[in-house]
Amino acid sequence: MRLGLALLAALASLGAAPKPEPVALEALLAEAPAPRLSDYRLFADAAGRRPNGGVTPYALNTPLFTDYAEKFRYLYLPPGAKARYRADGVFDFPVGAALVKTFAYPADLRRPDQQVRYLETRLLVRKADGWVALAYVWNAEQTEAVLKRAGARFEVAFTDGQGAQRRIDYAVPNQNQCKECHQLDRTLQPVGPKARNLNGDFAYATGPENQLAHWTRQGLLAGAPPPGRAPRTVRWDDPAEPLEARARAYLDANCAHCHQPRAIASNSGLFLNVEETRPSHLGVGKGPVAAGRGSGGLSVGIAPGRPDASILAFRMASNEPGVMMPELGRSLVHDEGVRLIREWIAAMPAS
Repeated sequence: MRLGLALLAALASLGAAPKPEPVALEALLAEAPAPRLSDYRLFADAAGRRPNGGVTPYALNTPLFTDYAEKFRYLYLPPGAKARYRADGVFDFPVGAALVKTFAYPADLRRPDQQVRYLETRLLVRKADGWVALAYVWNAEQTEAVLKRAGARFEVAFTDGQGAQRRIDYAVPNQNQCKECHQLDRTLQPVGPKARNLNGDFAYATGPENQLAHWTRQGLLAGAPPPGRAPRTVRWDDPAEPLEARARAYLDANCAHCHQPRAIASNSGLFLNVEETRPSHLGVGKGPVAAGRGSGGLSVGIAPGRPDASILAFRMASNEPGVMMPELGRSLVHDEGVRLIREWIAAMPAS
């Protein structure tokens, strides 16, 4: 009887799934980036679908539009480390932190959890001397992603939310392009994980919970007030929210990483971050710094009550290089986003 029980125990142990090794912090902090995404052990499976222990999924209330791609975001912090809360701007993340974002396309956007193809996983890693951006491209078998410093391009086909067939030339950014969008005060910085954009519920495995409260409870965030006292960006596509708040949230997510006083397009004088309140810096009645094709022959960024006379709406509705805005990160026009901004401009009282 004892021998039989021992044999059963041995067979059970052989069949048990091995516990994954912890995240490879030493690889994240190494001077040279790992050649494969799996070298960091951020995921418990080779396909990158299940985050490893210590890796927390999150979402943004209003994210950047990238040609209708689905995005899966995760935060890793070294054991015992915490991010420091800031009411304005991105949290202060400790050395060893990693922000992970996977870009993917379902075959049909109306069925987002079926036939999902991963394209790339981008990392922002906080090292002792600052942030480093890395892009890893997934293979056709969806079993590994490899480092691509110079970027990459490949064709992607999918069915959009209205049932139309779409085909795009998807671009993985090179390291210089990453710096353009993530440059703040001339240094590489994260863009998304701010208090106002994390102040919303996430569907965790244990149930929905406010992300600021969850991060605090899990020991990932220090110094945060209760969510009701923290700033909040609305969801741009929530019709229950005020039109202006939705439009400003959209512009903040899609334009303000460049168009703000501390970023690369500061010389334009067009500041679209949600904190900006001066109408002229939002483009109202403001002429372009440099005329050209980008103006479309129009004279002001925003003409209240007249979206057709507004450079902002014109450039958002273009996919022509040298005209379209944002100029990186998309090849398609975001029809829903353009419609929102046009509606907002149309609702402005004409002067």
